[in-house]
Amino acid sequence: MTESRPSINEVWLRLKSLEGQEFETKTGKHFTFTISGDVFRPSRTKYNISKEDFAQALARAPFDGPGVVNRLVRGPAYIWATLHDRRVRRNDW
Repeated sequence: MTESRPSINEVWLRLKSLEGQEFETKTGKHFTFTISGDVFRPSRTKYNISKEDFAQALARAPFDGPGVVNRLVRGPAYIWATLHDRRVRRNDW
């Protein structure tokens, strides 16, 4: 883990570059996503997840699983899966 983690804007750009690629939740459910502005839309649900929710979770990363941020953010399973994926994490936290 490095001393300084990337900003939410940098992580958001990483996510944007990975739109349409497959990710996996901690329980093994596969999903893709799109990003429109400050909104993350997972393929397995009809609700949106805000960039602010990702920022709140990023401040706590790494964390053991979605339950850690369950009461803090919407879509904790998707947030955990994307923030802890090696393509996004890049050994930054």
